[in-house]
Amino acid sequence: MTPHDPPRAADALAQRLAEAGCRRAFGMPGGEVLTILDALKGAGIDFHLIAHENAGGFMAEGGHHMDGAPGVLVATVGPGALNAVNTVANAWQERVPLIVLTGCVDADAAETYTHQVLDHRAVFAPVTKATFTLSAAEADTIADKAVAAATEGRPGPVLIDVPIAVADAPAGPARRRRVPAGPVAPAGPDLDRARAMLDAAERPIIVAGLDLLNDGAADDLARAATRLGWPVVTSYKAKGVLSEHNALSLGGAGLSPRADKVLVPLLQSADTILLAGYDPIEMRPGWREIWDPARQNVVEIAAAPNDHYMHQATLSFTCDTGAGLRALTDGLAARPVWADGAIEAARAALDRAFPEDEDWGPAAVIAECRAALPPGTIATVDSGAHRILLSQMWRCEAPRRLLQSSGLCTMVCALPLAMGAKIAAPERTVVAFTGDGGLLMGAGELATLAETGLPVIVVVFVDASLALIELKQRQRQLANSGVDFARHDFVAVARAFGGAGHRVDSRAALRAALAEARTHDGFTLIAADIERGAYDGRI
Repeated sequence: MTPHDPPRAADALAQRLAEAGCRRAFGMPGGEVLTILDALKGAGIDFHLIAHENAGGFMAEGGHHMDGAPGVLVATVGPGALNAVNTVANAWQERVPLIVLTGCVDADAAETYTHQVLDHRAVFAPVTKATFTLSAAEADTIADKAVAAATEGRPGPVLIDVPIAVADAPAGPARRRRVPAGPVAPAGPDLDRARAMLDAAERPIIVAGLDLLNDGAADDLARAATRLGWPVVTSYKAKGVLSEHNALSLGGAGLSPRADKVLVPLLQSADTILLAGYDPIEMRPGWREIWDPARQNVVEIAAAPNDHYMHQATLSFTCDTGAGLRALTDGLAARPVWADGAIEAARAALDRAFPEDEDWGPAAVIAECRAALPPGTIATVDSGAHRILLSQMWRCEAPRRLLQSSGLCTMVCALPLAMGAKIAAPERTVVAFTGDGGLLMGAGELATLAETGLPVIVVVFVDASLALIELKQRQRQLANSGVDFARHDFVAVARAFGGAGHRVDSRAALRAALAEARTHDGFTLIAADIERGAYDGRI
């Protein structure tokens, strides 16, 4: 590739993405996006070929969680773009800044040409923060608007539809960059009221969520909670915002009924609840209106106004969550809280609810992996029964150490999330946990994993069933239907794609496989055979 003078519209777009910190793009090219790929390369953005656009979005997300830059997904016209709908919807519900670049037929041609012509912007409008069609004259402006929309407030995906001829056309002049707004903190009489409520609390509890991570406020939360001695419950995405080895951490909530039997009564007995960047999009029906602002002091700081009605608050502030935490808690005096020992009792009850001492089964698999893999390991997990159990057992010492789809809860995310994280943070140990059903849905990405040479560990829970759905069928006393499949030879599949493979059915065999995996140059798949019904009574 040679530099273009004047730069093309695609070059202006790619340069703005590079300015935003983007260093990787993922996708499946078609003829309509070749200029985009050329421009990305010229801007220093590496393009990674994947087997399916859905996985490309998750790989982009995995990289974002490591370096904070927006993810970039490239999809060609028609079927390529439509393959990406699920991963874009996931980014919408997971609050992930994802820039989606799609090729499209030129507007003039579309007047008399119908092959693969459809309105990408109409398709993606319900699951994006904004959609744009690139123009040559304003390519720089459109790119800047797209980056701002994707990253500011609660982050999310943005679509830029790029007509074929526009990508190659000379770009208009670069515009002056808009200055991002600075962080806003609470102020005035309501802040004084809120501080008085928090200062008088005898049974306070913090519910922390994803807004804290997106605002870069994890350290603010950890400092405030530790200094004041207030216990912290998190959503699953916010796990580790206070180290889960800290006695004040009560782990993640909202998905496991066993955990919620401990945590919900605790919240209902609190006199003061501080909602710190808590976004309830991750939570289940049982978390609707579980506290009562009429009898409890509920103070909320969030990145966006409450339009969800999952809960209400006594006082609510829409602000930068780090600035809000500092305004609310700086200068408050630390004093004894929860004098009845309820927090210690809750922590002990959670430990009892998720024991690690079974001879073999899903809990044993998780416990052995956690013990064998080093601190700082990045774990990813697919949707299913194993995710519920692992999300309670896998303690995180820092944020973004457990990556998952917990808003949309889509399957087939663990493997591409792991690949994206490993590409962005090659020095970290990365392990992907998936069910056999999830791996079958995205098995083609094992080829991508092999071609990258990434030493990712893939642990597959093999029980020949969609275990969570099968469990729900039995709980409702419905006939078994549509949830079972064969026990496939995943070890052979891994080896066929060029990876190492191990089948394990004991703790000792798993420990040996993990030890080998940590020294293997490429990827390792460990198929952990477990019994049907192994999650009964555990989640």
